[in-house]
Amino acid sequence: MHTITRRNFIKTVSLASAGAAVGGLSIGSAHAAAEFVLKYANNLPMTHPMNVRAKEMAARIAAESKGRVELQVYSNGQLGTDTDMLSQVRAGAIDFFTISPEVLGTLVSAGQISGVGFAFRDYNQVWAAMDGELGAHVRKQIAASTSLFAFERCWDNGYRQVTTSTRAIAKPEDFKGMKLRVPPSPLATSLFRGFDAAPTSINFAEVYSALQTKIVEGQENPLAVISTVKFYEVQKYCSMTNHVWSGFWFMGNKKSFERLPKDLQEIVARNINEAGVKQRVDVKALNDSLVAEMKAKGLQFNEVDNDAFRNKLRSAGFYTEWHKKFGDEAWGLLEKYTGKLA
Repeated sequence: MHTITRRNFIKTVSLASAGAAVGGLSIGSAHAAAEFVLKYANNLPMTHPMNVRAKEMAARIAAESKGRVELQVYSNGQLGTDTDMLSQVRAGAIDFFTISPEVLGTLVSAGQISGVGFAFRDYNQVWAAMDGELGAHVRKQIAASTSLFAFERCWDNGYRQVTTSTRAIAKPEDFKGMKLRVPPSPLATSLFRGFDAAPTSINFAEVYSALQTKIVEGQENPLAVISTVKFYEVQKYCSMTNHVWSGFWFMGNKKSFERLPKDLQEIVARNINEAGVKQRVDVKALNDSLVAEMKAKGLQFNEVDNDAFRNKLRSAGFYTEWHKKFGDEAWGLLEKYTGKLA
């Protein structure tokens, strides 16, 4: 298996099968208009594994449905911020949206439980939980309380790392007073307050400029995002904290999806889930390849002792607080896979 790099992904984008749609325009579509046109939006560049697999997925859906379904891919926040897109998918203005658990938590509390700091030690724990009872619990909560539903397979974003312009993060005390961008999420804010940082919620599209103008000193994201958005241009240090596993729920609007005949629902759902599993492999391989690449661009990397950070969160009452907020059932399902946290 060849190494997956950012360059390879860019090549893949340029060679992607005709028939997928980008920015609402079908590529090479000389055939008749589709019976059903579905809009899928996300905030990542076309070079990110999510959109590489989304284009491939769109082409497969078009082929298997014999042109009846056209899936249009709107990447890079074309349709607005995460908050905007969440509102649009709830209203049915767009059909699908990949949302991080952190942002989903603003709508469905249980949706963010996978974002508990320093909970999952490795990917074996992550996929056992998200493909297992914890993921099923979250999907049930989403369906019960919103106009949305989530497909069975989460997509991957990778473990989140901290980049900064002022100092590296080697121990919990290094966070003290640091102005750090976090997603618009109470859980993310609470996590870094547990380290005495000064977390600030800024929408993703505005993060680069906020770092460039020193509104914040740092941010936290997986390496694939740090690379594709070129945060290394405005940051000096990358601390490999692995503080939160970050994924994406592939969300759909219930009414929009239900207007498809059952056979087309099956084609769309199967291809979305299969693409998600392939994307997981892509993201892990890409993240693993990026340290050397970004070191060459001047970013300085350091490792940390995760147990020291976990112990700091325990003493700060972080786990006890969120156990109460999520409730015994959800928390019990989390600890079934992670082991005892609080």
